[in-house]
Amino acid sequence: MMNIVLLEPEIALNTGNIGRTCAATKTRLHLIYPLGFSISEKAVKRAGLDYWDKVDLRTYADFEEFLEKNPGAKIYMATTKARRCYTDVHYEPDCFLMFGKESAGIPEEILVKYEETCVRIPMWGDIRSLNLANSAAILLYEALRQNGFPELEKEGNLHRLSW
Repeated sequence: MMNIVLLEPEIALNTGNIGRTCAATKTRLHLIYPLGFSISEKAVKRAGLDYWDKVDLRTYADFEEFLEKNPGAKIYMATTKARRCYTDVHYEPDCFLMFGKESAGIPEEILVKYEETCVRIPMWGDIRSLNLANSAAILLYEALRQNGFPELEKEGNLHRLSW
């Protein structure tokens, strides 16, 4: 099972959108405190629509507790400071895709310990970053694609007509 890790997320709507993506892809969501909102807030549930109860959610007091409870986790850290593009690595089927808070990203004190697994999404010019929910979806779907979209529906059906 893939994992998305949000380190100190600040915006409820982003976390709700990421939660919905996790529910749709059978991906576990890990939230590391402090959060900039309450998980029970309407904004989180509204962004996740009626899928929030389908999210496999884990919470942690801090990054150290996350590491303790997930020993040996292969963690890929999304950062604009990385030297490697997110498409240049092979994602294991049970890896962790980690994203920092919207205003500051993942602290450099953490990044330097994970230099080999830091990845970036290419962007043009002096744009600082993409939206957190969009970034999480981009990396997650690349990791899922590399692993053959395990357990996901790859074909759809029309509602009223037939193909």
